[in-house]
Amino acid sequence: MIYTCTLNPAIDLFIETQQLKPRVVNRTNNCDIQANGKGVNVSFILKMLGNDNTALGVGGGFTNSFIEDTLTKRGIPNKFIHTDQPTRINVFTRVIEEDTEYKEVNSGPHVTKQQVAELMRMIEKLTSKDILIISGSFSEGINPNILVEIAKLSKVKRFKLIIDTNYKEVLDTLAFGPELLKPNVEELEKWFGSKILSQQDLIKYCEKLIDCGAKNILLSMGSEGALFVNKDTVLRGDAPKGVVVNTACSGDTMLGTFVAGMCQQKSLAENLKFSIAAGSSTAFKAGLTDFSDVEELNEQIKIETVRRDSK
Repeated sequence: MIYTCTLNPAIDLFIETQQLKPRVVNRTNNCDIQANGKGVNVSFILKMLGNDNTALGVGGGFTNSFIEDTLTKRGIPNKFIHTDQPTRINVFTRVIEEDTEYKEVNSGPHVTKQQVAELMRMIEKLTSKDILIISGSFSEGINPNILVEIAKLSKVKRFKLIIDTNYKEVLDTLAFGPELLKPNVEELEKWFGSKILSQQDLIKYCEKLIDCGAKNILLSMGSEGALFVNKDTVLRGDAPKGVVVNTACSGDTMLGTFVAGMCQQKSLAENLKFSIAAGSSTAFKAGLTDFSDVEELNEQIKIETVRRDSK
């Protein structure tokens, strides 16, 4: 079974307005309310691609009830540890006149030590037949060192661990051989304390993650596409052309699509190409892709095998 784990879910409010001016009433063109959080998004994508999964998480209040109800309606079992404070609401505003997107993201509820322990007891039940995907930021009260605890468990219980979060503690999980990391360029720069100026630099730092224990790296490069790196292969895919509407969920889409492709035993090149197309499709929409244009976008993408100059 595939499990996603969202430690700071959200309801995302997407707004489109012609203009955004201070001290006046700004009328919107339209809005959309979506159950969200990075792991929740991955669950939605996996389900759309025919991969059953269970969504784990931490959250509370009427907002988290909306997320749980949405998951259930889409046929995704879910188990959330309930907090006293409500799950957050984030706002993404697209201003037409400025051709700009504003992102207002809140911190989320406080989680107690007892609630963290309850979450860990759920994860301790995973087995060698399972995959656990940890995505996104953590609510207040959840120490990023939980990543190391979970990585240790993955080694003992032999479940596959996939991580998509920006905390530097990700580096401390490498000794336990996570199956896949999905950083972006900014996160690589943060982890290694170095400005990345070239594709060769990107490959070099991804290879360092591999050398330290990660099995696979899926690097999101936004409008530049993505890299895939493991001990045997370095692949690069460019991004298709389109009008970016909202970038909030494109990385989640790429990850969910890539994991689905892994489970379906697609070739690495085919999987990378389709995952970039799916992530781009989401970026070109107000919410998650419905996959209706992914085949068309897929045809624009070229995958090349990159020689490892750093080795």
